Amino acid sequence: MSTDTGHSGIVHWRRSVWNGVRCEPVLVTLRTDSLHVRDRSLGTVVQADPRAVTGRLTRLGTLVLTVDGRRYALVGRGASLSPAPSADQQQALEDAGHNSPPPGAAGSAVDQLLNGGAAARMRDWHSRLAAAGARLR
Repeated sequence: MSTDTGHSGIVHWRRSVWNGVRCEPVLVTLRTDSLHVRDRSLGTVVQADPRAVTGRLTRLGTLVLTVDGRRYALVGRGASLSPAPSADQQQALEDAGHNSPPPGAAGSAVDQLLNGGAAARMRDWHSRLAAAGARLR
């Protein structure tokens, strides 16, 4: 019996490179056998076995995942125009019990100062997905 209950967190799905309003919060839950990404209304965006996920982490901290041929760009924080996480997402995150601590590495001083540690957050997700079997570069 495993005591690993997984990891949950809110990141942002960058649906458009240019339009900050289209960068929306998503609740990501990773367990040993499933990756589940839910939108603001808790509708399923992605549900997959982590071993079926491919992707890479860019130099700027965007985690680009491909699932069933569809590409998802996830970032650690949204744009100033992006919607905030919904109350439903916040409640679902609370219900998950914040199963894991925040990333151990806080990130560089530049990441902290200019980006609120968003790149470090995405490096943490990259490591967790890789450990769950995702094929990431």
